[in-house]
Amino acid sequence: MEKIFDNTEVAFALKNNTELNKAYYLFKLISSNTMVKLGTSLTTFAISTNLPVKGLIKSTVFDHFCGGVNEQDCLSVVDKMYTKGVSSVLDYSVEGKENEEQFDHTLQMTLKTIEFAKEKEAIPFAVFKPTGVGRFYLFEKKGENLPFTDAEQQEWKRVVDRFDTICRTAYEKDVMLLIDAEHSWMQDAADELILEMMRKYNKEKCIIFNTAQTYRWDRFDFVKNVHAIGLREGFHAGFKVVRGAYMEIERERATEKGYPSPICATKAQTDATFNKTVMYMIENINNKMALYAGTHNEESSYLIMDLMRKNQLANNDKRIWFGQLYGMSDNISYNLANHNYNVSKYLPFGPVYDVVPYLIRRANENTSVAGQTNRELDLLERELKRRRAK
Repeated sequence: MEKIFDNTEVAFALKNNTELNKAYYLFKLISSNTMVKLGTSLTTFAISTNLPVKGLIKSTVFDHFCGGVNEQDCLSVVDKMYTKGVSSVLDYSVEGKENEEQFDHTLQMTLKTIEFAKEKEAIPFAVFKPTGVGRFYLFEKKGENLPFTDAEQQEWKRVVDRFDTICRTAYEKDVMLLIDAEHSWMQDAADELILEMMRKYNKEKCIIFNTAQTYRWDRFDFVKNVHAIGLREGFHAGFKVVRGAYMEIERERATEKGYPSPICATKAQTDATFNKTVMYMIENINNKMALYAGTHNEESSYLIMDLMRKNQLANNDKRIWFGQLYGMSDNISYNLANHNYNVSKYLPFGPVYDVVPYLIRRANENTSVAGQTNRELDLLERELKRRRAK
């Protein structure tokens, strides 16, 4: 298969030289584990002591990894990327909230992004996190089948109502909806809830997508099981398939609590689980399935492209999407779009300080993924050299 991801001219066509240099130095900083830890500590301290660092955060990591402070801010970025065929997924990336007022606010923001998606071709998906609309502890308790108090039962009902309001609105507006996965010890309750939403709203086609984090060794069987239920009951099974975002926390908790780790023992096993899952889904794409492949891995992207070709699926088959995070892997996103594949960028937004937990997680993940940051640096350097040589 033709290797397309080394084309830096296509990858960085939307960036001027100043933006390229800025990105290069940002990834230089992120490549250092020591600098990331120091920066995380200093940022947390500065915010907690009300030091005026908002402008510094916004002009560096925020502007690189986020679309803006609100959905309107994002529109110029959305339009710009779409000129190259790359769509957007507006992601209200405010994490760690714990009260009903905040959950209701996330509900309203998610409904607003669904409305944006309905009106704008460049935004084919909406997205939300389960703990954006309900307390983590409640999902955990529900998943462990522990009895709720009367107050918790009423609180859980509000969580279910928020889920249903979002999913019903996506169905009525005909907007595909991605529901992110989180930590394994709360995910069972989320999975059950999402299965109910699929039963209700995926009868004609795939609107609701769950997420399978394939660094979990059980996720391939999980995807197959949901698909089997869908075939029996007559609904479509949609999945965003990713490697995962909470590996170190998962392993630490398993050790601390004394249960078997839910995480694959090696990177190779994770890669194999991811590839096996997308292979199964593509081979069953005509059998009530839809795939959103969230990956920054070039080999997995080539595998999906090859599987599509072997299964005689058009590059722009509407049931298969690629996805990457804004600010990363432009070489994959823009080169895929240049070859007429469906591709979108997760475009986080939210008030600067509220998005800091997301940005810290993003920086930590970049340092922990072997080769990711070095690959970004190599591509940026090559494009800068190419432009200087012109």
